Amino acid sequence: MQYAPTQNNGSNMPRDYYEILGVSKSATEQELKRSYRKLAMKYHPDRNPEDKDAEAKFKEASEAYEVLSDPQKRAAYDQFGHAGVNQGGHGGFSGTHGFGDIFGDIFGDIFGGGQRSGHSSRAHNRRGNDLQYNLEITLEEAVHGTTKKIKVPTYVACDSCHGSGGSGRQTCNTCHGAGAVRMSQGFFSVQQTCPSCHGAGATIKDPCRTCHGQGRRQEIKSLSVKIPAGVDNGDRIRLSAEGEAGEHGAPAGDLYVQIRVKEHAIFERNGSDLYCEVPISFMAACLGGELDVPTIDGKVKLKIPAETQTGKMFRLRGKGVKSLRGNSMGDLMCKVTIETPVNLNSKQRELLEAFGNSIGEHHTHSPRSKSWFDNVKEFFAGS
Repeated sequence: MQYAPTQNNGSNMPRDYYEILGVSKSATEQELKRSYRKLAMKYHPDRNPEDKDAEAKFKEASEAYEVLSDPQKRAAYDQFGHAGVNQGGHGGFSGTHGFGDIFGDIFGDIFGGGQRSGHSSRAHNRRGNDLQYNLEITLEEAVHGTTKKIKVPTYVACDSCHGSGGSGRQTCNTCHGAGAVRMSQGFFSVQQTCPSCHGAGATIKDPCRTCHGQGRRQEIKSLSVKIPAGVDNGDRIRLSAEGEAGEHGAPAGDLYVQIRVKEHAIFERNGSDLYCEVPISFMAACLGGELDVPTIDGKVKLKIPAETQTGKMFRLRGKGVKSLRGNSMGDLMCKVTIETPVNLNSKQRELLEAFGNSIGEHHTHSPRSKSWFDNVKEFFAGS
């Protein structure tokens, strides 16, 4: 395809290609493509119907990009100008590249791949789609591992034709095996999937009655998924070839099982460690003692030393989660919270008041309180 260059301000000299695209002579391939895309989107005839000026600018930008995007044509243009790329000139440019290939290269992501001729991907060579299944499990199942039964709606290979789609496969007469056709109207050209073979590049003379020539059928597939011990939120388990079956006997995709661990009533998890809060009585905090605390595997004794303060963290080694990628075990971190007595009767109140009076304001019994009040005094003194 040869474009007639747009004339500049009444002159017989065509405009400079770099000037048309608004780039410097040292512009990279990406800069050329970015500039051309912007101009093509702005002046495309579909966006500017009946606008001859926009159509002329669109052709002008396409011609400039066609030359500058080709290293050989660009070199000839840089050395000899328009004479180096016009038909019969020094560069021998015949314009056979055509706008259709430019459009496919620049806007392929919009129109389904922008494949160049000779490089079409046929559907019967494409594997099936990968699938994802979101699986919710308990913390106990995540820690110890388990096996889950799941049901996945998917495509499986047709049993009747064994995935072939039928008999009498022959090259598609519409696309001649390419799997795609090019539709053109004037200078506008778009490559699309062949409507006859739907991209397969071939048709089946006697299609299978079960799958109607696709080579696969829909089914709800039941699978057993082995959940390894130590999995955590966001982990994925890959089941090879358990995704969608490909058309016409192509291999199946994979199934990815996305793990989500439910919130637990007692424990929180951080990596291989587990955390929990342990409420203790005022008396136990003062005098010390032992109490039963839960772990993911059962109860253990936790020794509380006398004069324990709220927020104290106790570590129970090896009572956490086994690492998914090793044999190391995490720990259980128990944070103590002192529970203030409530619903006191008169006798109990009297005893507490007597206890408070016996302590008085001696800071030897409340070292953290003394430190806090000292800091408060310093704060107000400096204000």
